[in-house]
Amino acid sequence: MRTGIVLFYFFFPTITKGCCGKKQQRILTDQLFHHYKAVEGEVFVMPCDPSEKFNVKRADAGEGKTCGEEFVAKDAGTNRSFTGSNSTLQVIAKTSLRCFKPEESSVMLLVDAGGSIPCPGHACYNNTGVVWYKKNRPVSIARDSCVKDGELHLCTVYKEDTGVFYCDRRITEQGVARIFRRAVHVKVIPYLKANSPPVVKYPAANMTEEVELGQPHNLTCDVDFDFEVNISRKVEWFLNYGGDMDNMTLLDTEQHHEVLFSETKVTQTHTIKEVTPQHLTHSYTCFARNAVGNSRVTITLKQKKQVKWPSLVGYPFGCFLLVVCLGITLHVKWVELQLIFRSRFQFGKDDGEKEFDVFVSYVWTGPSAEAVNGLTISSRPYSDAGEMQSREEPIEMWLPQVLEDQWGYRVCLLERDILPGGAYTNDVVLTINRSRMLICVLSAEYFASSNAVFVLESGVKALLQNSAFKMLLIWTRGTSASFIQPEPPLPKLVQRALKVLPSLQWSTDAPSTATRRFWISLQKAMPADGARLASHLQ
Repeated sequence: MRTGIVLFYFFFPTITKGCCGKKQQRILTDQLFHHYKAVEGEVFVMPCDPSEKFNVKRADAGEGKTCGEEFVAKDAGTNRSFTGSNSTLQVIAKTSLRCFKPEESSVMLLVDAGGSIPCPGHACYNNTGVVWYKKNRPVSIARDSCVKDGELHLCTVYKEDTGVFYCDRRITEQGVARIFRRAVHVKVIPYLKANSPPVVKYPAANMTEEVELGQPHNLTCDVDFDFEVNISRKVEWFLNYGGDMDNMTLLDTEQHHEVLFSETKVTQTHTIKEVTPQHLTHSYTCFARNAVGNSRVTITLKQKKQVKWPSLVGYPFGCFLLVVCLGITLHVKWVELQLIFRSRFQFGKDDGEKEFDVFVSYVWTGPSAEAVNGLTISSRPYSDAGEMQSREEPIEMWLPQVLEDQWGYRVCLLERDILPGGAYTNDVVLTINRSRMLICVLSAEYFASSNAVFVLESGVKALLQNSAFKMLLIWTRGTSASFIQPEPPLPKLVQRALKVLPSLQWSTDAPSTATRRFWISLQKAMPADGARLASHLQ
C-alpha cells in the first residue's frame, strides 16, 4: 500500500473525534437468509448461524465449510448454494468491477490511536447502510466504533485488530437483493518510520573471537531495528585488510530476520570456510544502517589456545580415579590397614590389670628341656651376644629367660603356665585376653603346627578388637612372609597379617652388632610401662 494512503488514515482520528465521542447505534442485520457476492481471490466467510454446517454444491468445490471459517473465493462466474443453508454465493472476476483498486484491500493502522478502514469500491458504490464484520461478528457490537459513508472508524486501535475485516453492501441486481461482501486486510503497526538507529547486540565493540586454524568459523552479527513501513534496514560484513579501516572489502553473507511488533531482529552471517593465519591479521566490521542512522562494530580474530587434555579432563578424571582407587584399596586392604594402624599406634587402655605382660608362642626345635634348664644366662645379654652366636642356640631358648630374668616381664608359656586337661582353643583365647602382648617366634616348624598357627590367628583377631593389645613377629632361620608356603595353606587372615605386622629378624650366624640391634629393638617393642628390671640380678 502506498505511504500517502496510509498517512491519510493516520491523520483521520482528528476528523472522527466527534464520531467516537457519541453513543453509536448498534447495527444488526439478518444473517439467516441472504444471497452473497464476492470477488475472486478475496477472503470470504459466510455469516450464517454458527450452529450450521454447509457444503458447496460442486464436485470440485472441496471439503465442506463451517460457518465463520474463512476461505478464498474461487471460480469466477459461478453461483454456489450451500446445503443446510438458504444462502448462495456468486463469485465475480476482479475485471468485472466498475472500479478495482488493489490497494483498497489492505490498510495499516497505528496502535493506540484512532483509525478508519474504507470499504473497497468506496467511490463506485452506494455506501449507505454498510455493515462491518470481524470474522462472523459485527464490529458495532464488539468495539467502540462508527460507520460514516461506508468507512469504519475505530476510536482506539489495538494490536489485536490485525486481521481481516469485512464490509457488507446491500445491492440489487436483476431484482435479486444481494450482500456484496469485500475483505480488507488490516495490519496494526507501532509507528510509520524508525525512531532510532540500529543497535548491534552482538558482537561487542573491539571484541576478539577465538578461532581454530584449519576449521570453519562463522562471523555473526545480531542487530535490532525499529519497525518501519518503508524498509531501509541493511546489515553488511566488511573485511579490513591488515586492520586498515580505509581498505575494506564487502563479504558475502546470509541473512535471517524475525519480525516482531515494534522491532525486527536481523542476524547477518559470513562463513569463513577454513581459518588461516592470514585471517588473524585482518579485522572485520559489521555495519548496520536504517533511515535514521547507522552503527558499526569491529572485531578481530585470534587463535584459540589448545587446552591441554589434563587440564580439562585429566585432573577431574585423575581425582575421580584417585577416589576410586582409594575406595578399592580400603575395601581390599581394610584388614591390613587396621592391623598397621593398631600395631603401630596403640591407644586406649586395657580393662583392668593383665595377668601377663607378654605371651610367647613358639614351636621348640632346639635341645631338650632338661638341657635348657641346665643353662645359665648373664645379666647382660648384649655383652654375651658373641657367646650365644658361637653356641648357635635357638632364640626360643633365650627369649623367655631374657624377658623374665633380665627385663622383669611376666611371661606366659603355654607348656609351663597353662594347666593341662583343658580345651586347647579356649586356653589360647583366654591366655591372649589375659596378656598385654603376644610374641610369635616364627619358623618352618611353627607354620607346620596347626596349634601354633591357631595362636597366631587368635592374636590377630584380638589385635583387631583391642587397640591396646600388641603383637610382634620374630622370624628365625631365614624364614619370611614372602617365602612361607606351608601345607596346608595358612588362613587368609594370617597370610594378610604376616605382611604388615611389626617383626624382627633373628639369625644365629649374624654378626654381633646385628644381634645387639635385635635385643635393643625387642626391648623398644615391649610394653613401655611393664618393664620391671630385676635389680636383684644385677
